[in-house]
Amino acid sequence: MISWQGLLQPVQDFLHGIATLLLQSVSFIPDTPIVGIIAVIIGGMLPALAWLWFWLREDSKHPEPRRLIALAFFAGMCTVALVIPLEQYVATFFSNQTITFTLWSGIEEICKYLAALIAVLWRPDNDEPIDSVIYMITVALGFSAVENTLFLGSSIAGSTVLQTVITGNLRFVGATLLHLLSSATIGVALALAFYKPRRVKVLYGVVGVILAILLHSSFNFLILNTPTTDILRTFVLVWIGVVVLLAVIEFVKRIRPRMR
Repeated sequence: MISWQGLLQPVQDFLHGIATLLLQSVSFIPDTPIVGIIAVIIGGMLPALAWLWFWLREDSKHPEPRRLIALAFFAGMCTVALVIPLEQYVATFFSNQTITFTLWSGIEEICKYLAALIAVLWRPDNDEPIDSVIYMITVALGFSAVENTLFLGSSIAGSTVLQTVITGNLRFVGATLLHLLSSATIGVALALAFYKPRRVKVLYGVVGVILAILLHSSFNFLILNTPTTDILRTFVLVWIGVVVLLAVIEFVKRIRPRMR
């Protein structure tokens, strides 16, 4: 019988080795407040920008205007300012962690979708099915960039500069991809309904949001209930989700209006 631990142990050893090597090679970096702030920004923004570059290549034949990509990213960043107080408010009514995190997932996915609707999805440049996926991913990455930065900033007092950057790039594997996959689910739903009547588009959008919430909350549940030593199992599932998303995007690229 194949053991998950046996399969993932080489990956875990590799990541540990890379972290150790980095710590040894840049140990001369001073842990000053200014350097710490720079490390927080790098650790928070770098994963999101790296993934943005990767996914924009999926639409390289008919790329979206850079101004709209920037607007979508900025809209995602601004959404955090709305999500945080809403989540804090909801948390006051529920003591059950599972319910709270499920509601938080719902708040985040709905707000990211609304941000995309308001900022970019209504524009004429959204003129082919793949565009909805790209814009939703971009909004999600903007959201993740600020979330990562706030997360790192809240813990930097007890960390070295390099630990802050490394923590940020571990979130590159986890939280960033989770936001990306969840929002991409909504984008795919919109893409599938791109050439359909308006009422069908609305229905697909609602279904997409529901699926995104289920996906997001399911991964949160796995993370909460998985021992730290086995957390790479959850990361493997996230990476499988990325592979599936790439396959779905290839299908979306081939969607054409029906000939009458």
